[in-house]
Amino acid sequence: MTATPPATPEPSLIEYPSDFPLKILGHTRPGFAQEVLKVVKRHAPDFNDTTMEMRPSKKGKYLSLTCVIRATSREQLDALYQELCDLPQVVMVL
Repeated sequence: MTATPPATPEPSLIEYPSDFPLKILGHTRPGFAQEVLKVVKRHAPDFNDTTMEMRPSKKGKYLSLTCVIRATSREQLDALYQELCDLPQVVMVL
C-alpha cells in the first residue's frame, strides 16, 4: 500500500499585495455594518472606513456592503472570508 502525498494548495490567481473588493450581503439590522467593519479592520487594519459602500435592497430587507481592502496574502483573505461568513446576520460573501 502506498501513501498518498499531502494535498498541495492550488496556486493563487491573485498577485499580492492587491486591492481586493469584498461584497458582503446581510440582513438589514442595527449594527450590521459596524460588525462587518470590525471584522474587516481586524484582518485589514489599513482599511479606510469611509470607503465602505452601502446599498439596501429594493424592499430594504437586505444590505449590501462593499469593502475594497489591500490584500496581502491568500491566508489573510481565507481568514477574513471565514470570519465574515461566521457572522449570523451575513447571508453571503463574494
